[in-house]
Amino acid sequence: MVRQQGLEGIVLKRKDSRYEIGKRSHAWLKVINYQYEDVMITGHRRGEFGILLSYLDGKPAGIMEFMPPSERKNLYRQQEVVSEDDKFMFIEPIKCRVKYRNLTKDGYLRTPSFVQWEG
Repeated sequence: MVRQQGLEGIVLKRKDSRYEIGKRSHAWLKVINYQYEDVMITGHRRGEFGILLSYLDGKPAGIMEFMPPSERKNLYRQQEVVSEDDKFMFIEPIKCRVKYRNLTKDGYLRTPSFVQWEG
């Protein structure tokens, strides 16, 4: 039902549990209804890690900050830099699949993370 209604997720709570201020309780478990999207990697930040993402139609999709180290190496090996500025290196687009929580009000992917490379 969570998926059917497009909800973010649900919280599972032990019946006898109490709310604990300022703590994460093991008696409460948040289950996220992740969504999936095929996107293009179009560049990456200089300095701190961050991958620029675009939707398949070319519109910006946000910045991905989680990618397993082995996949980062794959990205850096296959990238073809087309231009750069002070903050970003722009590359020939590479298609991948990401999971995310929902969309921001501006239409960006909220907390995208790498799932797999797409042909």
